[in-house]
Amino acid sequence: VSTQSTGDDYERILLVKPVVSVYKIPPRQSARGYRAADWKLELPDWKGRMRIVTRGEDCIIRLEDSNNGKLYGECPIDEWPTATAVEAVTDSSRYFVIRIVDSNTPGHYAFIGVGFSDRVDSFDFNVAIAEHFKSLTRA
Repeated sequence: VSTQSTGDDYERILLVKPVVSVYKIPPRQSARGYRAADWKLELPDWKGRMRIVTRGEDCIIRLEDSNNGKLYGECPIDEWPTATAVEAVTDSSRYFVIRIVDSNTPGHYAFIGVGFSDRVDSFDFNVAIAEHFKSLTRA
């Protein structure tokens, strides 16, 4: 865990995963949830780095270019567990649907699929977010 000063608050890095795959996903077909099997898993639309950061009580998933750090998308997480910002797919422990927001246009967002090559990475992802929200209830 590292910290960076960003004005009044400090930014804490909870987790860095150097490789994550991103998928454009079809609309949800039913209330049963999303299925990774419906995505083109062998052809991700983008690959890059994932960082989970906090600033104060805010928790944000950032997808960044692995080479230059350019931001691909951000997913603010307001509560945990939540099906609004982060939702596990129904058929795999390695894939999730996240809601990325357009910081330039409030209210605009898109749902994308993200996947890890290893279950350990998805476990780390869940634990990092859960621990952040657990720390808020202890404070």
